[in-house]
Amino acid sequence: MKPIAAVPFSLPPQGVRVIMDLAWKIPDCIHMEVGEPNFNTPDHIVEAAIAAGRNGFHKYTPNAGIPELRKAIVNKMSRYNRMDVLNEQVCVHPGAVAGIASTMMALVEPGDEILVPGLSWPNGEMSVRLMHGVPVHYTLAPERGFLPDLEELERLATSRTKALLVNSPGNPTGAVFDESLVRDLAEFCRRRDLWLISDEIYEHIVFDKNHVSPGRSAPERTITISGFSKAYAMTGWRLGYTVSPPELADVIIKLQEPLISSTNSLTQKAGVAALAGPQDCVEMMRQSYQRRRDLALSILKEYELCRYTPQGAFYLMIDVSKVSRDSFSVAKQLLHEAKVAVAPGEAFGKEGAGLIRVSLASSEEDIHEGIHRICRFLSRPSAN
Repeated sequence: MKPIAAVPFSLPPQGVRVIMDLAWKIPDCIHMEVGEPNFNTPDHIVEAAIAAGRNGFHKYTPNAGIPELRKAIVNKMSRYNRMDVLNEQVCVHPGAVAGIASTMMALVEPGDEILVPGLSWPNGEMSVRLMHGVPVHYTLAPERGFLPDLEELERLATSRTKALLVNSPGNPTGAVFDESLVRDLAEFCRRRDLWLISDEIYEHIVFDKNHVSPGRSAPERTITISGFSKAYAMTGWRLGYTVSPPELADVIIKLQEPLISSTNSLTQKAGVAALAGPQDCVEMMRQSYQRRRDLALSILKEYELCRYTPQGAFYLMIDVSKVSRDSFSVAKQLLHEAKVAVAPGEAFGKEGAGLIRVSLASSEEDIHEGIHRICRFLSRPSAN
């Protein structure tokens, strides 16, 4: 038998799912490992999909998405991101992860280097590897607020570097780039002639800063990737989009045919309702996440374990290095000894050693009890 392709075997298991699978076997476990909003999708969005199905809107759609949704995304980009784009620059995908994969497929050739955050959601790096590209990690150090260092990026860039991948608000850190950093990153990419791939899936979940899209500073080289999963509690609907310079958008749209043909028709109608309908649901959820963040921080401060304040998304990194720098080991201990499931920091890169990520998308009750359990575990005499 001819061999199976080698690259898929080089991909590590998704570390968060390893813990998640173990956690479901433990009764009374508090789940804080997955970035899954605990809200239901707002009713008007659900009803739009139901109505579309009843009205027979369940056929194939254009590769790039239905015109109504692409126009709604253009309007949102103008209103919220302050970017003027054309319908032709928008491509609708079955989730932002498909948008990232399509972007990498359109850009990366074997041997191309992509600058990737050293602490990041692992699926972006997976897409680089699947295209036989080379991920080059840049540091997101806690002492810098988990923000990139421009001097380090300059040192890492080579003639083989093709693109810079950024994520703000960040998963797993909750870091948010301010406008000056965004401008500096855009100028770095312009100076080095790099594409700028901007994962903005948490753009609506910001607390202490405003979200700034890199595409405002470098529209000619930025691919903006976002979606509906986090802001509208639509994780299972699988709906995302890319906004790219026209010449790249043509390629990404072309790739839809061999990859997916088209995105789910009913989901697209739900997306139209989400963007064109009332936005108070988005603000309600944002405020709830901020309350949960503040609750978690207040408990950590009680135990003198608070190290930083995440400014967006719904995640918090906790230092567990005094127990062990093996974050998978600590996560398993917390699971079995404290009955709380967290994500190992190393699931997001080697820089995550000695850290765990907790999801603040859980209920306030679970956050209150779960953070207390974590703190009690870390405060035991045997942990020092």
